Amino acid sequence: QVQIVESGGGLVQAGTSLTLSCAVTGRTLDSPALTSLAITWFRQVPGREREFVAGINQLGKEVYYADSVKGRFTIYRDGAKSTVYLQMNMLNPQDKADYYCAQRPYNDVSQRPIEYTSWGQGTQVTVSS
Repeated sequence: QVQIVESGGGLVQAGTSLTLSCAVTGRTLDSPALTSLAITWFRQVPGREREFVAGINQLGKEVYYADSVKGRFTIYRDGAKSTVYLQMNMLNPQDKADYYCAQRPYNDVSQRPIEYTSWGQGTQVTVSS
């Protein structure tokens, strides 16, 4: 059983940075016995579908980004702490959303929320102009 807890959200001004954390418990990302898994960040605005933001595979060798955040956001993992981070730079009001971390029991990253089996409760990011 995987538990996921996001943190780091808040209110920031446009043009500034914020780093979100995704703590994964129940498994260790670097465990050799661990079933391969991918960790992905999604975000959702009320009234809109949940959208892919960034994903990283188990070993961190492959990362993927939505076009809207490419060059501004960086996803990386700290296996020792079983934590995946999303560093967000040059935030703009369009980045305002609830951000969710999700895991799926496969090593490859999918951009489809339906393919993820474990979700955190989300953390809110608000960007003022």
